[in-house]
Amino acid sequence: MKVWIVKRNTLLFICFCLVIMLSISFIFYHPFSFAIELSTDFMLNENSQKRINQLVRQQEKIAYLTFDDGPTLRATGKILDILKDEEVKATFFIIGKYADKHPDIVKREYEEGHYLANHGYDHSNRKLYQSEESFKQEVQKTDKAIGKAIGISDYCSHLFRFPCGFMSSNNKSGKKRAAQLLTEMNYVYVDWNCLNHDSVKKYSPSQLLANLKKSSKRKRHSCYFNA
Repeated sequence: MKVWIVKRNTLLFICFCLVIMLSISFIFYHPFSFAIELSTDFMLNENSQKRINQLVRQQEKIAYLTFDDGPTLRATGKILDILKDEEVKATFFIIGKYADKHPDIVKREYEEGHYLANHGYDHSNRKLYQSEESFKQEVQKTDKAIGKAIGISDYCSHLFRFPCGFMSSNNKSGKKRAAQLLTEMNYVYVDWNCLNHDSVKKYSPSQLLANLKKSSKRKRHSCYFNA
């Protein structure tokens, strides 16, 4: 049996090198994420908002998969099954009244690692832009419904999507004021830049895929696929 005798300074140097190597390994294998704390106490600072808003401008080609208007008994479970089989995570922009109606589906989305974002309580432009107070209530009621479903009383998604999208010409003046309110409420909003047009009419699976390819054809960087 060989016995190694190591001087104290040499041992300290070896330990120091090991710590550096482990730190580098942690950075490469556990990269920093854009995750934000899901509570009302967390404040989105200017840097956090900027990072989210600039995701679409980053050089790396990334597809962000998003689903609106759920949860529904007809479709959401099937979507979750496919995402689980393919090991894909998505963002679900949830309608509050459906979260109240189907809390078990919302809980499943959360437990399977998907992000639960805010799409308004009623998906009603009339209610959303009726007044500033009405807009706030639509947003707050939705996160409250999500929080109730997943067991987080102070849940706050910090992420909102306008029904029909902010880029739509409808209710333009109301949306401008609503965007300011979102900032005051500690939210950012996100649209999409790719669609399969499943909400336009009933397409076959191959047609939906063709629509998506066409919609994303000229996107150089990040794509927000909305289905």
